Amino acid sequence: MNKIILVTGATSGFGKAIAEKFASEKWNCIITGRRADRLHGLADELRDKYDTRVLSLVFDVQDKNEVFQQLGSLPDEWKDIDILVNNAGLALGRDSFEHASVEDWDTMLDTNVKGMYYVTKAILPGMTARKQGHIINIGSTAAKEVYANGNGYCASKYAVDAFSQSMRIDLLQYNIKVTCINPGAADTEFALVRFKGDPEKAKGVYKGYTPLYAEDVANVIYYCANLPPHVCINDLILTCTAQANNFYFHKQDK
Repeated sequence: MNKIILVTGATSGFGKAIAEKFASEKWNCIITGRRADRLHGLADELRDKYDTRVLSLVFDVQDKNEVFQQLGSLPDEWKDIDILVNNAGLALGRDSFEHASVEDWDTMLDTNVKGMYYVTKAILPGMTARKQGHIINIGSTAAKEVYANGNGYCASKYAVDAFSQSMRIDLLQYNIKVTCINPGAADTEFALVRFKGDPEKAKGVYKGYTPLYAEDVANVIYYCANLPPHVCINDLILTCTAQANNFYFHKQDK
């Protein structure tokens, strides 16, 4: 019987690549996102290309009631989720604290932090009952070192890191793995969203070096998800070769 993975934020970037990777390996996929056309289009693509089962659920992880309604009423054949990937997240703005938008802060915390624990709480009873499962949270190098003008985003990812550590401790008794994956600079829609649709600013982030791509992160997650039952990667920092941390990059003129 094929295993089941649930991936939030699957309409683009890491989430889409994760769904594609696991579907290609014949996992059954539950994919979620806000953009119905993209989500259902991806579901059709995965079914046609990989001949696997896909359930697409359109909702915003910020909406607590919707999260619990949708995930609390899964069809019986989809309830035994083996892996949850809490991927839905975003960065908004890159402004100094005194100029930063409170609305942007709220959106980042509601999505990156509250969305993560709403989804986890909704599917966790099945994992605890079976005494097995794996929760993979997408963090960031922003959870390891605060940088100038990163205020709200860094705070949200530090919270993801803290929740991941506490989940790992509290869920030991249920034999549940918890992994936090912390990518560095990655060329997805992330920068375009952060700079609110400004393509020049977004493009400039990756100038002079080769960043990570969504497929790189998906491959690492697949590796973590397929280790022996007694092995758990608790915390992993992933960067491109040109990035040492949030401050040190080796860039070249191209």
